[in-house]
Amino acid sequence: MQPTILMRPSLAEENEFSIASKYLPTYKQRSQVPKDSLVIGRYSVLPFYKELEDDLLEQGSTLINSHREHHWIADLREWYMDFEGITPRTWFDFSSLPEKGPFVVKGETNSKKFQWNTHMYAENRRQAGEVAGRLSQDGLLGDQNIYIREYVPLVKLADGLNGLQICEEYRFFILDRQILSGAFYWSSHIDDLTTVPSAASVPQTFLAEVLERLGSNARFVVIDIARKVDGGWIVIEVNDGQMSGPSENNLDELYSNMKKVLAFSAVST
Repeated sequence: MQPTILMRPSLAEENEFSIASKYLPTYKQRSQVPKDSLVIGRYSVLPFYKELEDDLLEQGSTLINSHREHHWIADLREWYMDFEGITPRTWFDFSSLPEKGPFVVKGETNSKKFQWNTHMYAENRRQAGEVAGRLSQDGLLGDQNIYIREYVPLVKLADGLNGLQICEEYRFFILDRQILSGAFYWSSHIDDLTTVPSAASVPQTFLAEVLERLGSNARFVVIDIARKVDGGWIVIEVNDGQMSGPSENNLDELYSNMKKVLAFSAVST
């Protein structure tokens, strides 16, 4: 299968379409995708993932992540067991939630981190219930299951709005268990920092464990990793690589390595 990219430019970073086009055939409409393609759907798979998968299958093409693989990524409950111990402890219902926190409350896929004080952080069980109630009324999260995670203190670099802490966190793009690129997560707060932290700070041993735990659950993922105040490292989130923004990742590095990994995978299979 010929690797191709189906990109919705309106949601992409500036120049991302032209950069991706240097390395792989890149299209804006599904009708343009050639038959028998392996499709990387950058910003283009939602909200109708299964329908897109079915349409592509009709012409002999497949998405880089199947609908089942996408579901494993998109629901925290699906991937939690694979990363348990290196990601914050999580409760999937209130019946087992302890009284004392603090906690982080979020949807199965999304959070409202930019409304940290009112829609994500909770000091105790009672507050967690109040935050969950607000999230259930939210247009984005209202249809998602609400989960509660342990609040793990991270190394703080700056203060954001509404109590949000800008911490040492990195975003890694991973394809077929190979790291394509990694960089500082908080693009929106680069101007608040005197020095931009480097993803090279994340120990190779920790990254190796992350890749081992990822296994074959999905081909193209983004994993966000942060440094704890005690010096250890923790997985914050697993995301579908098709829908994840680059943060501070270099797009040329990302797409050139994507081409190399896909070429290698084609030869080895």
